[in-house]
Amino acid sequence: MTGLKIDHNKVRREGMRWTILLTLNHARPIGAHEQLILQTVQGVYPDATPAELRRELEYLHERELLKVEKEPSGTWRAGLTRHGVDLAEYTVDCEPGIARPEKYWEG
Repeated sequence: MTGLKIDHNKVRREGMRWTILLTLNHARPIGAHEQLILQTVQGVYPDATPAELRRELEYLHERELLKVEKEPSGTWRAGLTRHGVDLAEYTVDCEPGIARPEKYWEG
C-alpha cells in the first residue's frame, strides 16, 4: 500500500492510556501507586518510562477520567473517577485519544 503512514508514537500513547485505565479499573476502589501502574504498562510496552507514564496520567487527569494524588514523597497514586469507570466499562462513548477497542457483544 502506498500513502499509508502509521504514527507509531500516537498508537503507543493511546494504547498506554487504555492500559492505564484498565489497570485502575481492576484496582478499584483503592487505586494504585504509580510503580504498580508502570509495571503493568511495561508488560505491554517494556521500554515505558516513569516520565512517559506520568505524562499519560496527567493527560487522563485533565480529561477527568482519573484522579492523581501527588504525595509529599514525590510519588503519585491514581484512581478512576466515575467517568473513567464508565469509559473502562463501555457504558459511555470513547472520544479520540484513547485506544479503547470495540466491545465484543455476547449473545
